[in-house]
Amino acid sequence: MNSDESKHNEVPETSQNGKHAIAPQLPETRATDRLLDYRAHSPTPLPTAESRAPSATKQRSKHGLIIGAIIALAIVAGLALGFLPRWGQNRSTARDTSQLAIPSVSVVSPVKGTNASSLILPAEVKPWLEASIYARANGYLKNWVADIGAHVEAGQQLALIETPDLDQQLAQARAELVLAQANLHLAQVTDDRWKELLKTASVSEQAAAEKAAARETASASVEASRANVRRLEELVSFQRVVAPFAGTITIRAVDVGDLIIAGSGGNQLFHLAQADKLRVYVRVPQTGAIGIAPGQAATLTIPELPDQPFPAKVVTTSESISATSRTLLTQLEVDNSQHRILPYSYGEVRFEQGPANSGLTLPSNTLLFRAEGLQVAVVNTNGVVELRKVQVGRDFGQTVEISAGVTPADRIITNPSDSLVSGIKVRVAESPGSIASK
Repeated sequence: MNSDESKHNEVPETSQNGKHAIAPQLPETRATDRLLDYRAHSPTPLPTAESRAPSATKQRSKHGLIIGAIIALAIVAGLALGFLPRWGQNRSTARDTSQLAIPSVSVVSPVKGTNASSLILPAEVKPWLEASIYARANGYLKNWVADIGAHVEAGQQLALIETPDLDQQLAQARAELVLAQANLHLAQVTDDRWKELLKTASVSEQAAAEKAAARETASASVEASRANVRRLEELVSFQRVVAPFAGTITIRAVDVGDLIIAGSGGNQLFHLAQADKLRVYVRVPQTGAIGIAPGQAATLTIPELPDQPFPAKVVTTSESISATSRTLLTQLEVDNSQHRILPYSYGEVRFEQGPANSGLTLPSNTLLFRAEGLQVAVVNTNGVVELRKVQVGRDFGQTVEISAGVTPADRIITNPSDSLVSGIKVRVAESPGSIASK
């Protein structure tokens, strides 16, 4: 084979850097094997421009989808960040509004009262004797000699009143008495003389009778004038204002120079009280009135001496139930010779023998006074109010005994409003707990 044929038979060879090389032409058999081995070990051919176009299009589409998804997520996140807080705030506001629309109440449950046989009631302490002292004569107060707190005896002078008008009236009455006595003396002389003339028939019987009648008239006039003098002397004696009984001056309502008007139409001058013994008044409820009788023992306690009870005794009762309070007015007697109890003070009376049966007790501020009677507001398990009529037993002041209408498991509203009606839904606040019975 010449050189021209060799060049013609050369096969191009691809080098590793992608450039074509000229492979020497081998003999036919060996050339065929060499060609097969070359094709088997040759690298993957590079894509052409036509093959690269669809791949770039797919890649751009994928990038666009990713960018769109990111934008959509950003929009959703922005909406969520703006909407969710406002939505939550609106829900919270609606929830708070609905909660505020439901009134909040405090409740207590009835508790069992004491089984003690004593009955404790509020009492009013008054002096054994008391009097408001008024003037019996018109005038001006000259002076007073007893002030508040003074212990006086019966008949002791408290004040002195000047009565110039009354003094002149007394002087006139005494002059009129003298005139009447002179007229009587003249009538007596005339009557005696005419009686002597009648014996000699010098005068008629009619004339003699007239002179006798004139004598009797003059005598009656003297008695009338004398009575008027005594009346005015008694009025003048009221210039001295005196104590009607032994006691303590509790009020002095006048001063020197005040105008004094007689009778109850004027001002009170003094108030006198006798507190060696005291009258104590209590009102016993109808349920306990049957156990109260004169002579029954009791004890009186006052707030300033809570640990020192004073013995008392029932003196009398009104023997009738008051139509307004349904109570029995009871009067007790308490010895106060040491003056440890002040008159007109507040106290409590404990009757040693009271009704033994006890019921449930509730605070007094749970009662509703309606036209239907006494009621309480009960809250059921669903928070709905039910107005229930009750029957009240003993009144302990801050608490009352409920004989019918409630159970220990009921929840009773304290300080209920006047507008409260059945069926209203309420919210129960934290309960202060059941109160202790008396």
